[in-house]
Amino acid sequence: MARQSINSAFLFPSLFEGFGLPILEAMARGCPVITSNVSSMPEVAGDAAILIDPYNTEQLTHEIERVVLSDTLRAEMKRKGLEQCKKFSWDKTAAMTEDVYKAAAL
Repeated sequence: MARQSINSAFLFPSLFEGFGLPILEAMARGCPVITSNVSSMPEVAGDAAILIDPYNTEQLTHEIERVVLSDTLRAEMKRKGLEQCKKFSWDKTAAMTEDVYKAAAL
């Protein structure tokens, strides 16, 4: 088996995440993402990541093997991840945060 690069996959089996910036950061760098199917992760990841039960180590192991061993799957996940990132921007985040603060101040 050929040695895979360090960015074969980003594993983020978090139990809770406020927003999911690590997921987007990995996708923006073209790294396939395997993350939890709980909290904000599914919404942030969309269909660009593999979602797993964070308590199911067998599922996580299976998905790691699948991603690492499949050039085709990694390429598809990279493409989808780069597209998913386009749905998010710092400008949009700042504007939405400002709206929340304004609403809270009323």
